[in-house]
Amino acid sequence: MAVPERLPLAVVIVTYSSGKVVEGCLRSLDAALAGAGPARVVVVDNASPDDTVERVREVAPEAEVIQTGRNAGFAAGVNAGIAAADGCDVLVLNPDIRLAPGSVLLLRQALALPGTGIAAPRLTGETGTLHLSLRRRPTVPRALGEALLGGHRAGRIPALGELVVDPAAYDRPQAVDWVAGAAWLVSRACLDALDPLDERYFLYSEETEYMLRAGAAGFAVRYEPRAVAVHLGGEQSTSSRLWALSSANRVRMHRERYGRPRGQLMRLAVGLNELVRAVARGGEGGRRHRAALRQLVPLREWPLLPGEEAASPAQTTDASRISQSQTTKASQSQTTKASPAREAEVSPGYVCFSAQDWWYHNRAHSDFQLMRSVAAHRKVLVVNSIGMRMPMPGRSTQVLRRVGRKLRSVAMLVRRPLRELPGFYVMSPLPLPFYGSPLARRVNALLVRAQVLAVSRALGLRHPVIMVTIPTAWDVVRPMRRRALVFNRSDRHSSFPESDRPTIEALERGLLERSDHVVYVSTALMGEESGMTGDRAHFLDHGVDTDHFRRRPESEQPADLRAIPGPRVGFFGALDDYLVDFDLLERIAVELPGVSLVLIGDATVPMERLTRHPNVHWLGFRPYEDIPAYGSGFDVAIMPWLDNPWIRHSNPIKLKEYLALGLPVVSTDFQELANYADRVRIAADGDLFLDAVRETLRDGGLQPAETIRGSVLGASWSSRAAQLMALAELSPGPR
Repeated sequence: MAVPERLPLAVVIVTYSSGKVVEGCLRSLDAALAGAGPARVVVVDNASPDDTVERVREVAPEAEVIQTGRNAGFAAGVNAGIAAADGCDVLVLNPDIRLAPGSVLLLRQALALPGTGIAAPRLTGETGTLHLSLRRRPTVPRALGEALLGGHRAGRIPALGELVVDPAAYDRPQAVDWVAGAAWLVSRACLDALDPLDERYFLYSEETEYMLRAGAAGFAVRYEPRAVAVHLGGEQSTSSRLWALSSANRVRMHRERYGRPRGQLMRLAVGLNELVRAVARGGEGGRRHRAALRQLVPLREWPLLPGEEAASPAQTTDASRISQSQTTKASQSQTTKASPAREAEVSPGYVCFSAQDWWYHNRAHSDFQLMRSVAAHRKVLVVNSIGMRMPMPGRSTQVLRRVGRKLRSVAMLVRRPLRELPGFYVMSPLPLPFYGSPLARRVNALLVRAQVLAVSRALGLRHPVIMVTIPTAWDVVRPMRRRALVFNRSDRHSSFPESDRPTIEALERGLLERSDHVVYVSTALMGEESGMTGDRAHFLDHGVDTDHFRRRPESEQPADLRAIPGPRVGFFGALDDYLVDFDLLERIAVELPGVSLVLIGDATVPMERLTRHPNVHWLGFRPYEDIPAYGSGFDVAIMPWLDNPWIRHSNPIKLKEYLALGLPVVSTDFQELANYADRVRIAADGDLFLDAVRETLRDGGLQPAETIRGSVLGASWSSRAAQLMALAELSPGPR
């Protein structure tokens, strides 16, 4: 294919201390330009302290050398070269590029295709190894995907990775969002239509921003694999300073394109990426990632140019942050002047750090139920779980699924999910759950606190009652101004199998010793910890929504349940491997072949071991709104718990939900069941559990359904919330 009649060509090479590599670039040009017509060579030198300029003049005496007199960055150098090449298409090259023979002709042919504004070659290393140079548009989910999965794994999933990793993609010409900017040919039409490269970036992201801007203006970025360029590269991967600058500029570019709120989300995602690598690699291997974190927390508005003196912290803070700080100080000043009597008149709002996630966990959990009832009287912000440990292959199950659902939750930002409760808000902060590292804990606390404070202030929650259910929130809430701090001690989280036990125990201890009130649902746990809590400990039993959990007639039960033959032994709730005895479930399936075992809920383990049995029916997750209709079709409700510290200190909400439905219940033993022995058959081991199921199928349970339901009618969540509010709001006031 011949090159259509085109404008002249200029090759622009930007140099800085490039004496060792620029010769090879210049020497490759003659063969690379074969068939492409004559070209001007413009070398823009950014005040190199070495012999770069002398070498350029020696190797390519015909080249035009522009000496800027200062190192103003790559974008400034490219802009200077473009300005000197008026009327030309421009091929931008790094000085460490070696173009293959005939490659420029191929790029010019690609540039001639309709709608194309930029053409880029295939990049390889010196040995011919492919360099992954194709990129998708940067987004927060992609940055999070790369942080949690790694760039190459995330790149296999377009929605979760920016880097194109499929080798087959590099064998075909195609339009792409952007390419690594070591070598790219730009049409004069594109140059004339767009503003110059943004020089504020100094280095990195300037070519990304320009190519995305070109695409938005209708100029395609086209990849041409037949054109090949060898890229020596590698400096960024060995220089902590350059690595940190690259990470920070990713955030700056997102901020400039989409505004500060989305820029902050990108900052959190990129920070997570660097934190993961800093923790995983440690020592020298993590040095560049620690350097990036230091640039991201806090983040300068724009990088300083070489030679500029470091500004004071106040000078490095952008104007909007200064304004926000002044506003905050003013509000604090006004608060200080307000009288105690005035503050006592104002009913406090509530901020609850939940151990669950509203968007994918069962909403029957106690913190959700309590806060919904509180929201009938007070403004409430529920902060979805910030986790206790990052899911990792080898120590966690279903890693990709768990990471994916958390990313989807974070994308929900702040919402009011319940129309009937306009004062009930749910937010999903982006956490960095690496609690085993002191540095990671500090960074995570700072980032989560900043997000929660921003939302709280927007909602007018200046001195809320703070309720903490998950111990990892202690680092976050410790310095927060509040009316009172309530530790909702629903479980001993340090017994969670995936947790870093010493770290979580220390966080639990901090909450137990420093909270104004500690509320328990387990008398066993309350007794064990009485030495740390004293008279600050209170038993606050679970409630139940008796209006919601009422028996439905068969005609109102779901069709998929009615299709399952009876008798039905059922369970609804999370099928977690640290809670549920799956061996016992399989025994039920095998030893009671005439019974249908119905399981409703998300599972953290593969379910094939159970579903291979014909009488096991796993229906998966069902919405909270539908759970009573499913439970109404059970003949026996079961709680097949493991015998471990987590269960021994528990008080499952589902027990009251089963009872509110009037269901006969069979359960493995734990201390809180002592008060329910008249209504629940309690089994000390697997054999006795199976016997109890058989007996209950025969006699229908220990008491009639109406009596069972009547025993929990006084245990409403609204009454539990009233107890909580009375307790929390008797505290002395803001502090």
